[in-house]
Amino acid sequence: MGERVILIEGIDPLALFGVKNAKYDIIAKHFPKLKIVARGDELKVIGDEIQINILEQKINKMIEFFGRYKYLTDANIQDFLNETNETIEKAEEDSTDVLVFGNQAKAIKARTINQRLLVEKYETNDLLFAIGPAGSGKTYTAIALAVRALKNKEVKRIILTRPAVEAGERLGFLPGDMKEKLDPYLQPLYDALNDMIPAKKLQEYMEDSTVQIAPLAYMRGRTLDNAFVILDEAQNTTISQLKMFLTRMGKNAKFIVTGDITQIDLPRREDSGLVKTIELLNGIKDIAVIYFDTRDIIRHTLVKYIVNAFDKFSENRERV
Repeated sequence: MGERVILIEGIDPLALFGVKNAKYDIIAKHFPKLKIVARGDELKVIGDEIQINILEQKINKMIEFFGRYKYLTDANIQDFLNETNETIEKAEEDSTDVLVFGNQAKAIKARTINQRLLVEKYETNDLLFAIGPAGSGKTYTAIALAVRALKNKEVKRIILTRPAVEAGERLGFLPGDMKEKLDPYLQPLYDALNDMIPAKKLQEYMEDSTVQIAPLAYMRGRTLDNAFVILDEAQNTTISQLKMFLTRMGKNAKFIVTGDITQIDLPRREDSGLVKTIELLNGIKDIAVIYFDTRDIIRHTLVKYIVNAFDKFSENRERV
């Protein structure tokens, strides 16, 4: 019979033990003959010395794994306890081209040809346009690049913006103050960030302005240095608005503009300045344009067919 204190170093105990000790329970059940007590950053273990040695080895492997891949799931713990290599092999496979590990150890990566092209072009261009249909991952991939840049300290802040143009509603008729009126238009940006940054950390970033989400009109007059800036739904901007936005670019800044030219919500489609802006900037060094298509749609399988059906409808209507 032995007794030992195993220090938990190099990992947040919450990552190892889980919320309400859910992961700790998995470990404890695997060693029913040991008495294991978790206290802060240590485990007090009483029982057979051989079993304690095995437990300590497995705990150290879990900590090493977390230090390398920045996540540790229930399934990973089961693999270590059962002495399989699946966890390491899967992690090495998943870590290839991973942009960022999001919440619940979600590996966020470029999964389609044009998502990968966006990531590739990002490395050599400071301004990118990502144009394509709904659900093709334009904005999500761009935000993943932004979160990676922030975590790697390539930039000091992330700024996400959208034009406050509504499909079928007017802001003045919506209830609430200006923030409450605008938040529904910015919600997709919040959703993506919530996938990639823990809620508490994201709240801190929002409070200290490390992460800013604001309507396009709020960009006027600013100079955006050391920032990763994403303009979403750019098809709903005029050419003068796009000029205003693009000239906010400061030193050490990365800009990505996303849009879908088939979903223009402006009163007159011809007021959209996105296509004209791309034409004007064509051929300028350090600017790249990536065109997404239905092959990149990663929502429900039906979305791809829905987009194709509406595209055909639009084409037929233009011929008439």
